Amino acid sequence: MSAATDFMNTALIITFVVIVLAQVLSMVRLVMGPTAGDRILALDTMVINALGLVVLLGIYQGVQIYFEVSLLIAMLGFVSTVALARFILRGDIIE
Repeated sequence: MSAATDFMNTALIITFVVIVLAQVLSMVRLVMGPTAGDRILALDTMVINALGLVVLLGIYQGVQIYFEVSLLIAMLGFVSTVALARFILRGDIIE
């Protein structure tokens, strides 16, 4: 293996560890958040972290379908965050 491949594998492993740590810390904020707004933001951050993990897995495995999956996760995460925030603020989602 070349030095560039070793560097790329090391960078991917470090990035996996950092994003998993961010996911765990977001989960702690989700459980211990003092307000509902903090919990919504923690849930949105967990969606972004999961998105990062899917993209990293696609880079690591060299499969392009993961990038399309990440777009679907991003859209679903955005819509669910907006719906949850509207429900907390107004008590209903559809007017």
